[in-house]
Amino acid sequence: MKYGQWLIVISVMAGLAGCTSPRVRYHTLVSPDAVTTPISPANFVIEVLPVGVPAQLDTQQVVIRQSDSRVAVLDNDRWLSPLGDELQTALSSRMTQRLNTVDVAGLARDNSQPVVRILVQIRRFDSWPGKAISLDANWSLSTIAGDKRRRLVCKSQLSQKISTDSTQMFSAWQTLMDRMANQVAQTATAWMTTQANCRQP
Repeated sequence: MKYGQWLIVISVMAGLAGCTSPRVRYHTLVSPDAVTTPISPANFVIEVLPVGVPAQLDTQQVVIRQSDSRVAVLDNDRWLSPLGDELQTALSSRMTQRLNTVDVAGLARDNSQPVVRILVQIRRFDSWPGKAISLDANWSLSTIAGDKRRRLVCKSQLSQKISTDSTQMFSAWQTLMDRMANQVAQTATAWMTTQANCRQP
C-alpha cells in the first residue's frame, strides 16, 4: 500500500474512533451486602407490590438536580431497569433478608402463613450532586385476618449528604434504600405482633 493510501486509512480510523459513543454505565439500587447476623424467621410472608413512581422519573436514565428548578438527564448513567422496578427489587431483596422470609409476589398463594402486602408510592426521588439525595415515600401494610382486612399507612422521609462524586451518589442510594427497607420491616414485625404504629427510619 502506498504512503498516501496509508494516510487515508489512518485518517478514517481516527475519525471513526472520534465518533465512538461514550460507554454507558449501569447502576442498581440493590445493595451487594448480605445480612450476616442470624435472624429468626418472621411468622408471615411479604408481597412487595409494584412501586409507584412519578412518570418523569420512571426511566432507566438517571435524573439529577442541578438547581432549585433545573434537572439534567444523564444519558450515559442508567439504572439497570426502570426506576420503579429497581425500587421494588431493592426493597424486596433487603426485606426478605431482614425478616428471613420470602416475597410471594407473582407466586401461587400458600395459606399456611399470613401475607403482608406492601404498597409504596414515591413522592420525591432527588439526586443533587454536591448536596444530598432525598427520598419521600408513602407506603402501606395490609393483611387479611379471618374476614377482616387490616391496614396501616406510613411514610418515609430520608436524606443523605453527598459529594460531587457520582460513585458516592449511587452507593448512597443503596444505603438509603436499606434504611427504608429496615423501617418497613421493623414496622411490619411490630404491627403483626402488637399492632404497633409506624416506626421511624
